Amino acid sequence: MTSRYTTSKALLEALQEADVSFIFSNLGSDHPAIIEALAEAEKEGIDFPKIITCPHEMVALSAAHGYAQVSGKPQAVLVHVECGTQNLGAAIHNAWKGRVPVLIFAGTSPYTQEGELRGSRNEFIHWIQDVPDQPGIVRGYMKYTHEIRTGKNVKQIVHRALQIAQSSPKGPVYLTSAREVLEEEVEKVEIHPEQWRPIAARALAPQEIDPLVKDLLAANNPLIVTSYIGKNKQAVKELVQFCEKLAIPVLESVPNYMNFPSDHPLHCGYQWNTSTQNDLIEKADFIMVIDSDVPWIPVNNKPSPNCTIYYIDEDPLKEGMTLWYIPSKRFFAADAETALRQLNEVIKNADIDSLQVNERRKQIEKYHKAQREEWKKAEQFFDDIITPEYLTACIREVCDENTIIVNEGISNFQTLYTHLQMTKPGSIFGSGGGGLGWNGGAAIGAKLADPSKTVISLTGDGSYLFSVPSSVHWISQKYDAPFLTVIYNNRGWKSPKLSTLAVHPNGIANETNQFFVDFTPHADLSKIAEAAGGAYARKVENPHELKEALNEAIKTVKSGRSAVLDVYLPAISQENQMREEKNHSTV
Repeated sequence: MTSRYTTSKALLEALQEADVSFIFSNLGSDHPAIIEALAEAEKEGIDFPKIITCPHEMVALSAAHGYAQVSGKPQAVLVHVECGTQNLGAAIHNAWKGRVPVLIFAGTSPYTQEGELRGSRNEFIHWIQDVPDQPGIVRGYMKYTHEIRTGKNVKQIVHRALQIAQSSPKGPVYLTSAREVLEEEVEKVEIHPEQWRPIAARALAPQEIDPLVKDLLAANNPLIVTSYIGKNKQAVKELVQFCEKLAIPVLESVPNYMNFPSDHPLHCGYQWNTSTQNDLIEKADFIMVIDSDVPWIPVNNKPSPNCTIYYIDEDPLKEGMTLWYIPSKRFFAADAETALRQLNEVIKNADIDSLQVNERRKQIEKYHKAQREEWKKAEQFFDDIITPEYLTACIREVCDENTIIVNEGISNFQTLYTHLQMTKPGSIFGSGGGGLGWNGGAAIGAKLADPSKTVISLTGDGSYLFSVPSSVHWISQKYDAPFLTVIYNNRGWKSPKLSTLAVHPNGIANETNQFFVDFTPHADLSKIAEAAGGAYARKVENPHELKEALNEAIKTVKSGRSAVLDVYLPAISQENQMREEKNHSTV
């Protein structure tokens, strides 16, 4: 059979040239030309990105997301027309809000119906899946959308899309093409990938640096707030150097990475949906916010009116958020590592009040130590109950420098960061968004990106179910990507309950303990993974068994088999009763 050089083959070549290793795919009737090109490549020994068959698109995009976070390299996701695009679901939101580069390709229904071109409509579904504006489904979440109309420039389009995806602020891109175009025979085009590199990092304008440094050095109580500076390991290094020079405390607000070593004496904790005023924010007379979308929640927790604020971010205007503002003196569109390098160079020779800095350092170190002592007290178990704090402390004990944590704890988000106390850049990742179900696919992507790592996924029972665990664990087994899942199982959705109590603390829902979030009857969640992917499955209800179960699960994962521990925390339906009993015993 004579080989044909088609648009599909050129598309796959372009992905290979761009250093894409995997195509996380859910194939459909729009992909015959791609399937044919892949089959021919396998037969002829041609190197194309490896196909990872994903029985659910949410898992596919979450896996590409996790891979990109660990490796720094964007991967491709291949889905079926508008139905597959819609099935990407919340993963699209996560990639957009998490600033993660990924290329999504979807076919479209053929545009001929009487055999005028190869690939013309020949299945009833081609009429049913023909929609007016397929890219409109995702346009609000993409940096770039484009329809490939010919194979003659498909390589240029793919490289341009990936250049946009990788340029700050990074994000997903979406390409489409009809079957007839994918089947088109074309002449081969040579591309030089080095001509399609991402846009260079942006720096602070030189004239803006001196006023910032002047305000900083005049401050008595400066503070750094960050959320995702840790996406760049070198930026963390620069931040540590900057803070050590001037004894500036660091607060992590809704972190998605390890942004500052938790054991560093200048690290002063984490915050999420805190309902109280953070004393460091309240006391600060200078705050530099670096890479943080939500540095504080003003209704409960905000700086004083006299505090001088500077804001540094790749996207300081937040044009994708319709309501967003903070009272900053100046906003800078700059790369965190580059900006901190500039600032470190300036303060190296600045006139610094060393007595003031040394006194501040002593106070911060005292604060840090007292804070850690309080954290430690919360890690004890009592009355044969497994608390989230105790569970997280036990997980911390089985982690080492070769561990990657995938965190989708949601209602236990702050607890996880507080009691894991990560110290190494690249050791923990969050989705960056609010689309639940990211954890399973992300763990697969993380493991594929660095097979030498031990990957641990931490999730609530709700987000575990959202992750499509049957597909996740089938993929994990098929592609030799074992990881440990620990389910923080409170048998319900706790976050809606917390949201209700925050608005109606003395309402009828609280009085009757009816929040409509109870998962009764309770499912045996770990058995899903066992049935779908042969995972080690175990339910843990006794705190005395917890450490042994974690060690056994880690041992299993390191031997090449995934494991799921379904750990029973106090049920949300019992919390009101437990609180009353505790209050009664105290009285």
